[in-house]
Amino acid sequence: MSYNNEKGSDDYFQASDEKLDVEIGPVPVVEDERAFEEQNDLKRGLQQRHIQMIALAGTIGTGLFLGSGRALANAGPVGAILGYLFTGILISGVVLSIAELAALVPLTGSYVRYAACFFDPALSFAIGWNHVYAACVAIPAEITAAAVLISFWTTSVSNGLWITLMGLLIIGTNLFFIRVYGELEFSFSILKIMLVVGTIIMGLCIDLGGVPGQPRLGFQYWTNPGPFVQYLGIPGSLGQFLGFWTTFSNAAYSYSGVETIAAAAAETKNPRRNIPKAAKRIFVRVILFYVLSVFVVTLIVPSNNPLLLKSSGTASASPFVIAANLAGIQVVPHIINAVVLTSAWSSGNSTMLGASRTLYGLAREGHAPRIFLRTNRFGIPYISVGFVSLFMTLGYMTLQDSASTVFSWLQDLVSVAAVIAWMVICFVYLRFYYACQRQGIDRRRELPWAAPFQPFAAWMALLGFGLILITGGYAVFIHGKWDVETFISHYFNIPLILALYFGYKWTKGTKIVGLDEMPIRYYIDIANANPEPEEVKVKGWRRLNILWS
Repeated sequence: MSYNNEKGSDDYFQASDEKLDVEIGPVPVVEDERAFEEQNDLKRGLQQRHIQMIALAGTIGTGLFLGSGRALANAGPVGAILGYLFTGILISGVVLSIAELAALVPLTGSYVRYAACFFDPALSFAIGWNHVYAACVAIPAEITAAAVLISFWTTSVSNGLWITLMGLLIIGTNLFFIRVYGELEFSFSILKIMLVVGTIIMGLCIDLGGVPGQPRLGFQYWTNPGPFVQYLGIPGSLGQFLGFWTTFSNAAYSYSGVETIAAAAAETKNPRRNIPKAAKRIFVRVILFYVLSVFVVTLIVPSNNPLLLKSSGTASASPFVIAANLAGIQVVPHIINAVVLTSAWSSGNSTMLGASRTLYGLAREGHAPRIFLRTNRFGIPYISVGFVSLFMTLGYMTLQDSASTVFSWLQDLVSVAAVIAWMVICFVYLRFYYACQRQGIDRRRELPWAAPFQPFAAWMALLGFGLILITGGYAVFIHGKWDVETFISHYFNIPLILALYFGYKWTKGTKIVGLDEMPIRYYIDIANANPEPEEVKVKGWRRLNILWS
């Protein structure tokens, strides 16, 4: 198979860096000059610190500040910790897989484009439009959540005003320089880190008796009401296990979006170095920020506290706020609500970025109208941004109902779509991995970056998330627990992805790319012909920076 002579060869080519003030090496001979269109259309405005902090921002959000309370109530302290830990281990396998692919093939649209190169264009079409669908659901959910968060301070103004304002902010952020997005996410990440560190310190002070007039708690909530919860009232170890298993779905929503580090690979400076660097730190951040935070929560809030299951959608549902109120600390709810509000904005920004770049990638592959390839003078695919923005109007549906209830229902749809995307990433990576073996390519020596623990990490994540996907809505199959809404939200995506895949395959007659036909050597040659500049070593006090250096 020749990739230089085919029509649309620009779909399979991405130079490794934009035209800078200095020459970075010889450019490989490519007969179709359109191969450089994507390089010239999009601007590389994301620097190393942006990518590092975007990777971090993807793992901190409303799922930690608000959702961890529901996990504690359903699974108990030990069940919640194990659920977040195991899900974090699985997601690390996904991030390592996507980072290795992005380091070799830094294309906008990431795994949507890789599915076409390394498996089947029909899968690229299916997972691409599945991702766009999930984003069109997730963004109105996030701006709805933001409206509810604002109502924590004022109820005299209609949520419709806040939904409109938040929507305009997200659109404005995504229509200007990609660096504007990067700087905003950088700032949001700093706020999140400060809040996480602050709440962990506060939680430890409460637990160890550091608050005047409050007794030392220690691990008393682990023994009373107990380490696990009898979920759905089912007695014995089965009920405890089901409560623990329920945590996986909640944790999946919390981690959704971490694959965004590769979504804007074509807009990242030195992607072959910076994307892997961010990926390698994912697991450490999961342990530090998520698991440690959930651990502290289990020490200071009992799992049977009725406020944990109260669907207010505001900071009052946060286990940290519940603990602060129990300890008589009054200012914490306002601080947490403010930072969680920025988290909702941040999540909306990230989702818009991923969806618009996916649409751009789909158009590159011929799976979406070519109008989505249009970019403005800032290098932003503004038609793609505009299309996704239209679905923000779904947020107004919540004005006739409880916004927090609708947000909870949409959260399950987003979680399932994220799990399917992670499974596709691992599946495509495994195809790539075994193609390297078939073609005699030494990953360690020839690729720009070879992820550790492969292929075991990808297999573990693929099988683990596959099991979570199948069993995510198990509760509806228990006698007397049937619920149509829960069934649809957990299983709608499975027939959707299958219909998109086989429908496109039947219509277009696409073929699965064989292991011998994958253009891996082609991309290696491009990477070798376009080396990235040497990394400047950090000196002095900057070596103490463990977040993005």
